[in-house]
Amino acid sequence: MPKSSNIFTGISSENQFVAEFPNEISLYLKREDLLHPEVSGNKFRKLKYNIARALEQKQKTLLTFGGAFSNHISATAAAGQLFHLKTIGIIRGEELGKDLENTLAQNPTLKFAKSCGIQFKFVSRGDYRAKDTREFQEKLKNEFGEFYLVPEGGTNDLAVKGCQEILNEKDEKFHFIAASVGTGGTLAGLINASDINQKVLGFPALKGDFLSEEIEKYSIKNNWELKTDYHFGGYAKVDSELINFINNFKKKYKIQLDPVYTGKLVFGIFDLIKGGYFPSGSKIMAIHTGGLQGIQGMNMILKKKKLPLITF
Repeated sequence: MPKSSNIFTGISSENQFVAEFPNEISLYLKREDLLHPEVSGNKFRKLKYNIARALEQKQKTLLTFGGAFSNHISATAAAGQLFHLKTIGIIRGEELGKDLENTLAQNPTLKFAKSCGIQFKFVSRGDYRAKDTREFQEKLKNEFGEFYLVPEGGTNDLAVKGCQEILNEKDEKFHFIAASVGTGGTLAGLINASDINQKVLGFPALKGDFLSEEIEKYSIKNNWELKTDYHFGGYAKVDSELINFINNFKKKYKIQLDPVYTGKLVFGIFDLIKGGYFPSGSKIMAIHTGGLQGIQGMNMILKKKKLPLITF
């Protein structure tokens, strides 16, 4: 592997104490967001073994999928640059490609990815829904040539393997492991690496009940549960209550949360503590999965909607 592969070598994250609550309930954050400035959080874990496989196969191009503000697109572009791999991003929303200069001016995520050398292909939402079909992927090969395909959000067997490395022996003292859920790969990795006596809680950032099946596909234990009441209306949906929580959390605990994933996770944990969900003496560890790059773009949207901005 090239020298740049050292970004994945000997890396572990620190557990940071957050707060003590009544009934001797304590909350810690595992700071996966600090793993790397550009390939951070669960994207770091998901890309680790996928990039290793691509290099083993002598592939020169990574191709993946994502929305306009995707953390995964941003991280894949940055990782590709570090490993001297060409990157192609299939982006949902063909209208974004009609005036790319204007799109990049209004979208910090895509602007950063472009600066890392990614090549974009903007497709309609209908075509995007067909992204996992053989027919659609054959069209991509005809257009771009051979590539190593990384799924949307990065979730596959290799991603789950990487996410299993989030936990280590020091984490066995925690009674609850909690993480936000996008495509389910991170939670599956945590479930597989957890002790059977630990409870793993997933907080979906998306609206809907389809995630359980996806998590079951990759997980080998049943010591988990989804808390589905904290999506705030769906993926990338926020309101003033969540924004104020994120801002107050940063002010009080000096930790930045993102609005799409970890902000909703920690909000949900605080609410469950208040509601008496956790037994006395519970030690809770929440996983900070990164995603902070998206705050700037979210603030641009919030400004247009005349909502409070996220302190960043």
